[in-house]
Amino acid sequence: MTGPAKPHGGRLPADDKREHMMVQVAKMHYDLERTQSEIASELGLTRWQVSRLLSDSRAQGIVRIEITPRSNRKAELEVQLQQEFSLRDAIVVPMGDITDSDLLMESVAQAAAKYLASITPLPDLIGVSWGRTMSAVARFLPQNWNPGAHIVLVNGSTTLRQTSARTSAVAEEFAQTAGGTATLLPVPAIMGKKSTRDALEQDPVIERVLAFAETAGLVCFGMGGLSHHSVLLNSGYLTEADIDRLKSLGAVGDILGRFVDAEGRIVDPILDDRTVGLRLDALARKARSIGVVAGQEKHEIAAAALRAKYVSVLITDEATARYVLEARHDQ
Repeated sequence: MTGPAKPHGGRLPADDKREHMMVQVAKMHYDLERTQSEIASELGLTRWQVSRLLSDSRAQGIVRIEITPRSNRKAELEVQLQQEFSLRDAIVVPMGDITDSDLLMESVAQAAAKYLASITPLPDLIGVSWGRTMSAVARFLPQNWNPGAHIVLVNGSTTLRQTSARTSAVAEEFAQTAGGTATLLPVPAIMGKKSTRDALEQDPVIERVLAFAETAGLVCFGMGGLSHHSVLLNSGYLTEADIDRLKSLGAVGDILGRFVDAEGRIVDPILDDRTVGLRLDALARKARSIGVVAGQEKHEIAAAALRAKYVSVLITDEATARYVLEARHDQ
C-alpha cells in the first residue's frame, strides 16, 4: 500500500489539465463528500490548492450551487435594517450555521439577482462594479431580465495580472443576460500617479463613461474585505504590504476600489487620488444604491457602508445583518 502523494509544491496548471483537476476535485468534494484535507493528501496538492480549485470550479460554472433555505428571507431582520439605517429595502438570506465564505457569497448573489430582476420598472441605465461577488450575481441573472438595458461599469477594471476567474467581465455578463448593451471602463482600477488618473478622466471617451456612471439611478456593487485575498491584490494592483499598511491606517475594506475606515471615510487620500471610477459620495445620491455583501471577512465593510449611507438597499446573509445591527447599537 502506498502512502499519500507528496504535496504539490508548484503552480497549478493553466490549461485543460487544470480544468480536469477542477472536475476531479469537485466530484471528490461534493459527490464523494471528501474533506479538502483528504483530497489534498490523495492528489498530492496543498489544502490551499484544493480550495482554489473548488473556488474556480464555481466561478467558471463547472459547479453551480443552488441553496434553498426553508425560509428564503429573514423578514424581521430586514425590517430592523430598514428602520436602523433608513434603507429603501433589505434582503437577508438565512444561512443557519454555514460559515463557508463561498457558499455565503453564492446564496446572497442568487438573492441579489432575483431582487434585481424583480424591480419594476427597471431603469434603462444601470451601473455595476466588478469583482467576485458581482460576477456571481451575473451568473444567477435570468435571461432577458431587462431587455434593451444599458449596463455601465462604474470603476476601472483592466487587470494587471491574469486570473482564472472572470471577475472583471461583470458588465458584459449583465448586459448579455439582460438582452442589452454594455459600456466598459477599459482602464486600470488604480493608476501609478494622480496626474495619470486626472488625464484619463479628462479624456472624452473615459469622461463619457464616467458621466454614464454618474447618471445611472441604480448602481449595484460588491464590497471587499481587508485581507490578503483581496481581488485588488490578486489582480496585481496592491501587494500584501499595501494591505497591511491600509489596515494600519484603519481601513476595514473597500467599496468600488476605495479603501475606507469604520465610518466610511477614505483612509489613504493619495491612493484614492490614483483610483479610477465613481466617487463614493455619488452612491448616496442614487435612487437605488444596492450593496451585495456576505461573509465574516466583510462584516466591518458592510457596517461602514451603512454608517456612511453609501447603501440604500442591502442584500446580505443573516450573520452579517446581525453584526451590523449589533455594531449600530454598540456605538
